[in-house]
Amino acid sequence: MRTLVVLPTYNEALNIEEVLRKVREALPDTGILIVDDDSPDGTADIAESFSDELGPISVLRRSEKSGLGSAYRAGFRWGIDNGYEIMVEMDSDLSHDPKALPELVKPFDDGYELIVGSRYVSGGTIPNWKWHRRLLSRGGNLYAQMALGVPIKDSTAGYRAYSAKLLDAIDLTTVKADGYGFQIEMTYRSKCLGAKMGEVPISFRDRERGTSKMSLHITVEALLLVTKWGLERLIGKSPKKKV
Repeated sequence: MRTLVVLPTYNEALNIEEVLRKVREALPDTGILIVDDDSPDGTADIAESFSDELGPISVLRRSEKSGLGSAYRAGFRWGIDNGYEIMVEMDSDLSHDPKALPELVKPFDDGYELIVGSRYVSGGTIPNWKWHRRLLSRGGNLYAQMALGVPIKDSTAGYRAYSAKLLDAIDLTTVKADGYGFQIEMTYRSKCLGAKMGEVPISFRDRERGTSKMSLHITVEALLLVTKWGLERLIGKSPKKKV
């Protein structure tokens, strides 16, 4: 199946060459799409410069920094419009190991529509995280599981793969959350559509170069949205879906 790896970027000049090389090594035939939010450090230009050496690398240039969820929505839409059947999302800072890509896409041969690279299934690890950070992450994911009834242990994970058919059914124009909230909303909507979903273990490592884009605001947004969706679920209100 035609696969596209979507890499959102903002000031990832220090990492982009290495991540592109490792993605191409892991999945030699995959399409690669950089969704760049007008990085002032020239990330988009650097990515394009490797097209001759590494094979086609597409770059979707955006005029301003619009958030992670917005970048993925744009990237998924581009992938659907260009005939890709599987869309992989992953960070551009090497916190997600490209070596795991084959295991993420393999289950689609068995009819899966969403596969999450999970820190919280057997074999998943989070090296060097302090106990309080582990507690916050694990607690947030357990809360999402209980409030939304999703069968995924790591709903906030940003290393995952979707079928184009599922993404089209979700109707990306109605997905509004960003950050962790975006990942949870996409998981919940997939569950509401009856998608066949699963998890594979990954090792998540903090970035070694550059600055993290996550913030307290993004975390609070996710908790508030999960509470809102959970209450709506109790009264029988389902997320919007494509007609």
